This record gives sequence, structure tokens and C-alpha cells, in this order.
Amino acid sequence: MTMTIEEQVHQLGRQALEASRKLALLTADDKNRILSFMADELVAKESTILEANARDLAAAEERGLSSAMLDRLRLDSKRVRAIADGIRQVASLPNPVGEILEEWERPNGMRIQKKRVPIGVIGIIYESRPNVTSDAAVLCFKTSNATILRGGSEAFYSNTAIAAALQEGGMRAGLPEHSIQLIPFTDRESVRHMAQMDQYLDLIIPRGGKNLIETVVSLARMPVIKHYDGVCHTYIDKSAELEMAKAITVNAKTHKPSVCNALETLLVHSDIAAEFYADTGEALLAAGVELRGDTRLQAALGDRVLPATDDDWTAEYLDLILAVKTVDSMDEAIGHINAYGSHHSDCIVTADAAAAEKFLAEIDSATVFWNVSTRFSDGEEFGFGAEIGISTDKLHARGPMALKELTSYKYLVRGTGQIR
Repeated sequence: MTMTIEEQVHQLGRQALEASRKLALLTADDKNRILSFMADELVAKESTILEANARDLAAAEERGLSSAMLDRLRLDSKRVRAIADGIRQVASLPNPVGEILEEWERPNGMRIQKKRVPIGVIGIIYESRPNVTSDAAVLCFKTSNATILRGGSEAFYSNTAIAAALQEGGMRAGLPEHSIQLIPFTDRESVRHMAQMDQYLDLIIPRGGKNLIETVVSLARMPVIKHYDGVCHTYIDKSAELEMAKAITVNAKTHKPSVCNALETLLVHSDIAAEFYADTGEALLAAGVELRGDTRLQAALGDRVLPATDDDWTAEYLDLILAVKTVDSMDEAIGHINAYGSHHSDCIVTADAAAAEKFLAEIDSATVFWNVSTRFSDGEEFGFGAEIGISTDKLHARGPMALKELTSYKYLVRGTGQIR
């Protein structure tokens, strides 16, 4: 008899729970050897993965996905090898599992250790980007967690091919069966069943649009770590060095506009606005950026600027579109960011150290930069290796989320017969 979607999802959960208990017993050397086999298998299966990706791209083009979304979806030989290199990089990182965080002895002779341990079984729901299949599975595996992955329909064939390569390669080196499982269908019903099977899942991480995240949060019976919108800001202070400000602004907007750490709103102090707009505004337009701004930006650049609306201040465009606002003080800039931002990544460009420290202290975001492009809000750039995403939550992980954020801890208490 054919199983229902709920029965199939629950079967994946039972299998993942069993696998997680075996994963917890693997040594660091075991895991690194398995990761090496995964990377090799991914390269060996490159043609299969690219064929699967071509099917996804053809379907996405038929559906009329934007160029930015197609770029997120597209794989080529270079990107497949970059995914494999990322796996090898994770293998080279220290194993956090088993680390003794603290230890002490009580007056009664009890000896207590606080030890880092796996979370257990982690469910990850994501959209568009097939590299997330590898990043999520590999980071969870390095921390001895079993993974249930639910990718978006637009990358179904790519995700399936990548997950199969990881599992097949890893099992040849001792990866426990069912350590990495991909839900084999895209029915939205599967999200509901994942979010409600707290008897198997210890944590769920949604990565995608606001609707997906809000749906998971409303349904979940286990903790959720949200990777919400990246409404990232750069504030150009009156004391900014303008060539630096130009370089940072253009990089943050145009380097890769389809990612969550790309610049979406630019705030410029009125004292330097006219000069800055005349130069940097032209550079942004030349790079193909659509500008949506206030009357002061329009005065500098004319009808090439669209008028900004209130919706633009909360927009995550993920495209070559930039909202621009002129402010009369840093306090106004800070107020705007804290009111309209997504608490992801925000930057001040200034030569005034006191102004920078005020901005760093008062902006309530996961990552706050001084004279650095927001594009550096990234686990690899922070030295963490591949990341599972950027959390906009405050508990238990915030900002770029890598290996340590995929662990919990437990207390080990040793004694000699103490009673209370």
C-alpha cells in the first residue's frame, strides 16, 4: 500500500533519529575521511548534477523566474567544484563536538564538565540555491547531526543529485545510512509534517522568503532558527572618505545582488549628499542599478531616479535595485535602520571614530560594519568555513551560523557517592 506524505515524512524522521545516534559515536578522523569521500563523489558525479540542473533551469525559465533567481539556481563545472572544495574546507576545520567548554569542582567533591554535543536531528527547509543542499548536509554532519532536507521545487532535480552523491560517497567511507535525507517530493504538505514531528526533529531551520519562514514558525513544535530578510543598509556619514564610500557602496550593491548580505537601502548625510550623488550615483546607474530615491537624489540625477515609496524602505530586492534616502543626522540614520531594517547586516562609512562607535553600539543587527562592505557578512569571510546561513534571531545563534552554532551542550557530573 502506498504511504501518505505524512507517513513518508515520519519514516524519514525515524530513520534520521536512528542515524543521529550512530553519528554521535564517530570520531573527528572518521568524519573527515567521510567528508573527503563526499567531495570526491560530488566531482565524480559532476555530469549527472549538471544534467539535473539543466532540467531545473529549463523549467525555471518556462516559469519566468527573474535573472537573479536563475543565477541563484544555476550550476556549472566551476560551481560544482567550488561546492566540493567547500566540503574539503569543512573537513579541515576543528571538530567542535566533544569540546569541554568549562569544568570545575564543587566543595562536596563533585566534578562538573560542560561538554559540546550534537543537537541531534536538524530539519532544513530552503529555496532556490542547490549549493545549500551540500552546505547544510556537510555542516550538520561535521557536528554529528542527522539532516532532513526539504528544498524548493525550482531546484528539485539538482538537490536530488547532490544529496545522492553525498550519501553515496559518504557511505563508502562509513557514513551511517540515512544521515542525509532529502524529502523526495515538493508538496507543501511536507513542510507542515516536518514542522510538527518534534518526536524526531530537534531543530528546524527555514531559509527562504518571508512567507516560508512565517509558515514554518506558525507550525513548528520544535525550536526554529530564522534566516529572515536581508534588508541591509549602508550609511554614508558626513565625515566619510568619499572614494572609499563609493567603492563600498558599489561593491555591496553590485557584487552579487541576489544574496541576503547585498545592500538594499543607502542612507547619505545631507552635508555630503550632492557631491556623493554626483559621483557614486552615476557609478551605480552605469552598473545597471535602478535607483529609487527622495527629492534630493532626484535633484542630483534627474528623471533617471524613480521616487521611493514607503514599501521601498522594507524591500529586499535581491536584484539591481537600490533605495536611497538623504538624512540630516546620524541619529536619523540609526532610527531609520532600527525601524525598517531586518537586523541582518548594516554598515557605516566614516572617518570619525566616535561616530562609528556610536553606530556600532546603537544598531540592533546581527552584524554591524565600519568601513566594510556588507558582502563580508558571511561565515567563510569570518573564518568559520561554509555556513548554514545567517540568523536574524538572537537565540541561540545570531549572524553567520557555522559549526559551533549547530551544537548544544550537556553537563557531565562525576562523584564518589555524594547524596543530598
